[in-house]
Parts: sequence; C-alpha cells; structure tokens
Amino acid sequence: MQPFQLPDFYVPYPARLNPHLERARTHSTAWARAMGMLDDTRDPGTPDIWDEAQLDAMDYALLCAYTHPDCDGPELDLITDWYVWVFYFDDHFLEVFKRPQDQAGARAYLDRLPLFMSLDPPEPRNAVERGLADLWARTVPVRSLAWRRRFAESTDALLRESLWELSNISTGRVPNPVEYVQMRRKVGGAPWSADLVEHAAGVEVPARVVGTRPLRVLKDTFSDGVHLRNDIFSYQRETESEGEINNCVLVVEHFLGVPAQRAADTVNDLLTSRLRQFENTAVTELPPLFEEHALNAAERAAVAGYVKGLQDWQSGGHEWHLRSSRYMNRESTGMSASRLPALLKSARISRPHVPFQKVGPTPLPDFDMPYAARVNPHHERARRNVIAWCAAMGMYGPLDRHPVPLWTAEELAGFDFAICSASLDPDSTPEALDLATQWLAWGTFGDDYFPAVFNRDHDMAGAKRFCARVRAFMPLDCGPAPAPENPFETGLIDLWHRTASPMTARGRREFRASIEHMVDSWLWELNNHLQSRIPDPVDYLEMRRHTFGSELTMAMTRIGHSQDVPAEVFATRTLHEIDASAMDYACLLNDVFSYQKETEYEGELNNGVLAVQHFFDCGRDEAVPIVNDLMTSRLRQFEHLATTELPALATDMGLDGDARTALDAYVAELRDWMAGIDKWHRETRRYDEREPVRPPASAFRPFRTTIG
Repeated sequence: MQPFQLPDFYVPYPARLNPHLERARTHSTAWARAMGMLDDTRDPGTPDIWDEAQLDAMDYALLCAYTHPDCDGPELDLITDWYVWVFYFDDHFLEVFKRPQDQAGARAYLDRLPLFMSLDPPEPRNAVERGLADLWARTVPVRSLAWRRRFAESTDALLRESLWELSNISTGRVPNPVEYVQMRRKVGGAPWSADLVEHAAGVEVPARVVGTRPLRVLKDTFSDGVHLRNDIFSYQRETESEGEINNCVLVVEHFLGVPAQRAADTVNDLLTSRLRQFENTAVTELPPLFEEHALNAAERAAVAGYVKGLQDWQSGGHEWHLRSSRYMNRESTGMSASRLPALLKSARISRPHVPFQKVGPTPLPDFDMPYAARVNPHHERARRNVIAWCAAMGMYGPLDRHPVPLWTAEELAGFDFAICSASLDPDSTPEALDLATQWLAWGTFGDDYFPAVFNRDHDMAGAKRFCARVRAFMPLDCGPAPAPENPFETGLIDLWHRTASPMTARGRREFRASIEHMVDSWLWELNNHLQSRIPDPVDYLEMRRHTFGSELTMAMTRIGHSQDVPAEVFATRTLHEIDASAMDYACLLNDVFSYQKETEYEGELNNGVLAVQHFFDCGRDEAVPIVNDLMTSRLRQFEHLATTELPALATDMGLDGDARTALDAYVAELRDWMAGIDKWHRETRRYDEREPVRPPASAFRPFRTTIG
C-alpha cells in the first residue's frame, strides 16, 4: 500500500510531448549499453545496477520528451543521454557507496569525476566516468566559456554534494527544512537541469544578468519545484527500499511531528508556493531587469526562451512522474483531472493580506539560547558616542520627503545599540566598539528611513535611485564621494572611510558587497508592499539574511580573520551553512520580538511569523512555536557544523595551526553574535510601546567626525 494519497498538484501549464520520443528511446538504450551501464556490459567488479528491462521501464527518454518538447531529434538524444547518465550515477552511488556507507571511497570516486569534464580526459575506469567524458565532448563545443563554467559548477555540485547525503545516512541525521531545501538544490541536480534547458532551447542567458536576483530566483524556484515534487513521488521507494532519510516529506514529518499524509500535503503546499514565486518573479521582476541592464531584443528573447523551457520542464517532469515505474503513482488521477482543484487551492497562497490588524503583545516562547552573553566594558562610552554621532550626521532633524524627525536622541537611547554591539563583540577596543555601534545605528536608520519614504509613496523609481547611489559612497580606493543628500549618505561616507581605510583590497570588496546586499534587499521588501504580498517562506528566509543586515556585521568578523584563513575556506558549503544557520536564528528571533510593532503599527508584510501564518493558514499563537522550532533546529545545525564538519573540513584542506585557531575564534565570535542578539532584544525599547528611557544630559556632548 502507498503510505499516503498523492495530493492535488499545482501544474498550471499542460505537458507536451516531443515527436522524436521513439528515436530517443532506441538511442539511449544503445548508448547506455555502449557505456557499460547495463548488466550485460558492466565493468568487472561493478554490482548489478540496471538491466535493459529496468531502463526501459524507467523511461528516461519519455522524461526528456516531456521536459523538452520542442528540440530536434539529435538534441533530444543528447539530453536523454545526460539524464540516463545522471540517474545511473545516482543508483550506482547508492549501491557502491551509500549502502555500505563508504565515505572514504566515495570521496576518492568523486574527486576523479571533474577530470572528465574536459576535452582531454584521462582513461575512464567505470561507466560513470566513461559516460561523462562522452557527454562532455558532445555538449560543450557549441557553448560559450561562461556557460561551460556554469554547467561544470552545477555538475560538480550535483556529484560532490552526494557526500552530504551519505553523511546524514551514516549518522542517522534528518536535516531541518531550511537546510534540506538549500542542499537539495545542489545534490538534486535541478540547477544542472536548468543549465541543460538553455542547451536544449538553443539559447544562453546573458552573462551580465545570470547572477541577478530575478534569474537566481527563477533557477532556485524551478529547482525547488522539481525536487519537492520528486520527493513526494519517491517517498515510498526511498524510505522503504533505500534507507534514505534525505527526503522533504520525511524532513517535514520529523520537524512538525505529523503523519506522512499531512507532511506530503505540506510539502505540496510548499511546492505550490515556490511555483507561484517563479511566476511572480517572471512577471514582476524580469521586465525591469531588461530595462536596467539594457538587454537587446535577442537577449530578451533568450531569457524568455529560457523561462519557457523551465515551465515546460515542470509540466513535463510532473507528467513523467505519473508514468515512470521508478515512482509511487498507482493511485494517481492523472494531471488533467487534478489541475482544477490545485489551481483553486493555489489561490489561497496568493490571497492579499489586510495590514494593521490588531494583534496585541506577542507571548514569547522559551528560546533555546545555550550561550551566555558577555558585555564589552566600554559600552557606556559607545552609548554616549553613538547618540552624539547620529546628531552630527543629521539623523534627528527634518528630512526631505519626511519633515517630521524620524528619530530623537531620547528614542535612540532607548534603542540602546551600544548594548547590542557590546554583546556582539565583547572583546573589542573602545574605538572598534564605537565604530560597530555606529554601523548598527546607521543601518537601522536606513531601515527606518527607506519604508518611511519609499513604501509610503509606493516610489520604486526613487527607491532604486536611492539604492544605486549607495555604491558611490563606498569607493574601493577610499577616494572622494559625491555630496550626500540625506543623513544616511552622510553617515555612510564617515563610516566607510573609518572602516575601509585599514582593510585589504579583498576585505573592502567583501565588506562593500555586504552593505550593497542589505540595501538592495530593501527593494525586495518594497516590491512585496507594492503587491500587498506576504512573501513565500523560502524566499523570505533567504532574503531576510540580507534585510536584517547580518551579513554586514558578520563581514566585520570575517575580515578580522582573513589573514589567517584562506579565502577558499570561507567559500565552502560548511562555512556558508555555519553563517546562514546563525543568521536565520537571529533573523527569526527579531521577527518574533518585532511582530506586534511591525504588523499592527507599521503594516509590515515582511515578517517570519506572518509568513508562517500565511503559509500554514494559522494564527499567531500557532505560528510562533513553529518559528521557535525552526530557530532551534538551525541552532542545532550550527553546532553540528561547528563541532563535526568544520574539524573534518580543516583536515581535508590541510589547514595549519594558525588557520584552525582562527576558525575556532570565528565560530566563537558567531556564538557571541547570537547571544548578543538575544540579549539586546530582551533589553531594547525598540519593540515595545513604553515611554523611551531618557538619557542624562551628559550623553549629548558634541561628536567630532571625519567629515568637515
């Protein structure tokens, strides 16, 4: 029996079938045999993976004919061979390395595979290597160098992150939902599929827009849609036959403590939400992108062809899952029968939100915070200086387009950014603490100023001009900047020169990027307001790391260790996930504390508690415990990474004693960072309605800046 009934899937576009299907079937079977993938041609010592009957039943040619309905016969042959190869790799890796839990053998096996993404590969030792060498030679000659690099990175991630799955199986560790969705994009291979969509459609996304938010979100939402659907269909095979624990239905079962049916329905809701995010991005974010980057007609057509190809893949992939012997589909009603209920259900996810609803004080859960906050002894000095510094920058006066002062000195004293920075970095010098406190004040002022002006006026054009100007005030050579137009720009000039002058070129680039990410993310928040749209939960959490400014404060910590830790260490998945898990804990903590202030008094739509309410269609008191559970799971992931994966990474990369000591210090500072965020939220008056504390008169002494 099936463990649950398949849900009604949201499939807005009908699947179409490529007319060259039979040709691809014949070709792919012959190719698999020639590569040694079938039992009658397999390499000595290779276990039984497939026989011809199994390959025919899985019908990867049908998958490709559905997912690429418009390409010609030779192209469909090539694409089908790629999918035969990738599924063979998956099953071969399962039998040879996952089942016996051979991590050392798996690592050595995976280390060789990039050698075959070359036009001059070594002699292959097995069917996976042989197939990859053949496919690479047939695929890349007609592609640009930029596309080749992207495709090589996607292929390498698809292969190498299999170690993450193997590690989870070996330790019996079920990942948390955020970790799972992010990692599934790599190990599941859909970003690789998205790159092949360009090849099959005969287009290339212009290199100058590949890394922009709209194109990144289209690829991520496409990937999430492919993987979440696959997890629902493959749940029975993976959990009952393969001992797999890397499946989103199982992850949600474990996280929410619900039966498989409820978990599958929840995963399907997330799938629907991600597909709606895809549609929203294509319709609302691509047209402005075309104008801002001055794409010509051919380049716009290429992006449109890519989007169409991703849509075809979603619909075709769903149809194939309904037919392949590889998946649980016996009780399916078929795509056409289920489309209408799913379309109607999807309307709930896109329903508008009524802002400024009375919610009252938020009952705080018992947050899991195992780290004790330490406070820098120079915090009183920092408190006095930040109040004076904000006055010198003009933050207490009337502003253009906002004649009423945004802040007063009394309110700023109640915010108490000094206790925040003093807890984030308890060991810094008085001068460094002053600087950190003023950065916090500057970022928060901008976070208040931006919606007060641009959200209020629905002024996206003005907001984009505001964000575009920010870069000019952070010259990498620390040279002159334009005349500032507001206190935000005045403060940035001062802080940038004081902070960046002693930095290395690498440090300046990284630090400036963190500030750019924060400011640009405010446009995403504004776009949600223009649409009266509560964001999709995955998109929300990924963008929240930017809007909260956590990258900015973490960048200052990372730069302090840049001389001892090689840059490639910080580029690894382990360090990225350490940072992201800490950020998510702090961001969601802030969302709980700020819920009433933001939703009841400010009409804010970008709040994690509200996003959970909207997604689960539940009340605040049901949403807050879910948010707290997610915070706890991210904290546990942080510790797992720091205590288990990081030492192994240091060994694998051959780091010396100084680098290991610096990494340990970096992790310790992140623990201080999380503890400091927790302490500040419990002591600040920014999130309550009480009368602000008024500081003594001595707090308002003049402040000398670097600006004349």
